[in-house]
Order: sequence, then structure tokens, then C-alpha cells
Amino acid sequence: MDSLSKDELIEKIRQLELENDQLKQQKSPEFEKIDDLFSQDEYLRYGRQMIVPGFGSLESQRKLKKAKILVIGAGGLGCPALLYLSASGIGEIGIVDDDIVDVSNLHRQVLHTTDNVGMYKCDSAKQYINRLNPHVKVTTYHERLTNDNAFKIFTEYDLILDCTDAPAVRYLINDVAVILGKTVVSGSGLKTDGQWTILNFETKGPCYRCFHPKPPSPNSVTSCQDGGVLGPAIGIIGLNMAMETLKVLIGHYQEFKPFMGAYFGFQNQYRMFKMRNRQKDCIVCGDNPQITREVIESNQLDYHVFCGRAEPYLIDSKYRISVDDYHKVKDTKHLLIDVRSVDQFGITALPNSINIPWDANFQKRQSIDEFLPPGYTKQDACYVICRYGNDSQIAAKTLMDFGFNNVKDIIGGMNKWSNIDKGIPRY
Repeated sequence: MDSLSKDELIEKIRQLELENDQLKQQKSPEFEKIDDLFSQDEYLRYGRQMIVPGFGSLESQRKLKKAKILVIGAGGLGCPALLYLSASGIGEIGIVDDDIVDVSNLHRQVLHTTDNVGMYKCDSAKQYINRLNPHVKVTTYHERLTNDNAFKIFTEYDLILDCTDAPAVRYLINDVAVILGKTVVSGSGLKTDGQWTILNFETKGPCYRCFHPKPPSPNSVTSCQDGGVLGPAIGIIGLNMAMETLKVLIGHYQEFKPFMGAYFGFQNQYRMFKMRNRQKDCIVCGDNPQITREVIESNQLDYHVFCGRAEPYLIDSKYRISVDDYHKVKDTKHLLIDVRSVDQFGITALPNSINIPWDANFQKRQSIDEFLPPGYTKQDACYVICRYGNDSQIAAKTLMDFGFNNVKDIIGGMNKWSNIDKGIPRY
């Protein structure tokens, strides 16, 4: 056996202790089956769920017990969905996620704890689920979903939950699910808002491509890392995904009509939108599909190329400066423009910087002369900083178009600068 590090050994011991606790529980009289599926413990767990009018009583609980669902992503959407679906009595749950738990996840990804920072998210989620409901079988996949593994993984499950946040993987999930005849419950969220829907319902409903034949521009896609997210808002989307999953599994939808649910956090408003039916010309679920299993597994279809790639390096290296080199010139005469949002600028900022947020308004500008301090000319040195060093490149290029002749963006942005100045927090 390969030698284990101290942290790996501690984690191994913790897992063994957890499995031992489960075995002890399962040997207790309450865990012995009193019929073909359920123990006394399960009747007690799910009793108040089974007596809900419209749920379907024991038969619906049986359907949940026999169900096998796959959750792709154990993050802001996946955590609340997994929490309630495992508690409800789903028989088997698969979790796909190759990411690890980070402190920045903990305000919204509620299955993970501070103790699990550095642990695979799927294993952290499994640990929580096992403690919550030992009757659920959980299988984890410490890998990124790709053309090569998607069909093999999907085949084992009845229904798929898309809890991801990137267009490329959304299209992959959709296409594989359509080809295999799997229904997908899909959700997304950012900042304080989100939406959810059911795709390829019983192979009759529309798929993701029916709604979005073409992907969004890569530069228009904002991640939680860049745009931020409020925990309860993303949690509400995950809970709605869990609710729709239960409704699909117990056969609630007798006459399904395509819809998109939306939640607006600061307004605390829900809206339901009617969506188009399956499109005959859809290239994956239409009358003449062009996307097949062979096309995907042979990698003829590159989803990242299809969705485009946002180019992070837009300007020549001679127009860029490291945080170490900027530190050497920070006390010289120059203009420092911070293009983060007003909210981010309010969290922390460099001395003497001016805030001009890089947003739709900036992009439409023809000049920033009104922001220039007295005595500054466009021939003087100008440095641009953002959070990670991406928006600052775009802004620096724009400033060159405005006639600034001595512009440089600061590589790595505020995140890197925090290595120079420990008084600047990373967030």
C-alpha cells in the first residue's frame, strides 16, 4: 500500500468510523426490513412526507426508493438539491464533481464544512448524506464530465440534475441525456437571481438546444467568482430543482407543458414562463438529429470550441506589469484606475485609485476625461487593476483606443496584490 499523508490518514480513519456507525445502525432492530423495501426507521423518516395529499402515499415513496439519480456538480445548486433529495428517500444518488472544497464555497454550498476544506466536494457531500440518511446509496465520481465518460456514467441512472455553471458542459449533459432518453432537471443562478426547468421530459419535452440553439457569447458569461452570488438565492434554485425532481419521479406530471421558473431574490418574486415545445429542426432531439453518440465519443464535437473561448490575454505583454514591478513604481506620479464594481471597490482598494467600473456603461463610453485628476495628461503613466487581471486587460485596450499612450494593466489584479500588501484581503 502506498504511504498516506497525515491528512489522508485522518480522512481514512474518519471514513472508517462513519462506515462503522452505519453498520451498527443497520444491525439495530429499527433497520431490519419489515416489508420488501422499507424498515421501521424508514417509515418513521418518511411518514410525514407520505401522508401529504397529492404525494401518492406509499407507492410514491417506493418510486423514490427505487430511483437512481445523478447530480452533476456539488456546489451552490447541487448542495441544497442533494440535501433534500437524500432526506426524501431517493434510493441511489451519483455525484460528479472533480473540484475540492474551498473556504469561499462555504457561504452557499451547505453540505460542506470548514473541516472539509481541501476535500473533494463529492466526497464531502457523500459524508454529509451518509450521516443524514444511511438508507441512501451514494456513488462519487472524482472527475470532470467529458465526451469520454458521460455515456458510461449516465447509463447507470434514471434522471439527471444539471447543477453546473458553464455552457459547454450544459450542452454535453443535454446531448448525452437526449441520446440515452434521460430527463434532465436543470438550474442556474448568479448574484441574487436564478432559474430552473425540466428538459427532455420522458423523451417528449424540449431539450436545452430547443431553447438555446446557439450558445451565448463567451464574453457575456459571468461566473459566481466574478459576478458574486448570494447564498439563499442560489439555495432557493437548488430547492426548486429538488422539488421538480421529486415531481418527475413520483409521476406528478400527467400533462407536461414546458416551462421556465425564475426567482428574483431582492424582489422575492417568482415567475413562471411558458416555453416552446420540442423543435423539429433541433440538431439533437429533432426529426433529423445530427449529434449522435459516435459524434460525441469520437470527439468530433468539441463543446468548448462550440461555445467559444473567452480570450483572457488581449494585450501584448509589453502593456502588462507584475504586482512586484508595480510595487516599485506605486509612489511615482501616475493614474491608477480600478475597474471592479462599486461593491467590490467598497470591500478593499489601493490608495489613490479611482473607481471606473468595467460594465456596460464603460464599454459604451468614448472618453473618461471627466474622471481624470487635475494636471493629468494622456501621455502620463496609467495603470489598470481589476480583481484577477482579466477585465483590466480589456479596459487597458479600451483606454489605448481613447488616446492614452502609456497604459499597463496589473497582472493578477487585487488577488495577486494581496501577496504584496497583507492588509488587502482576498475575497
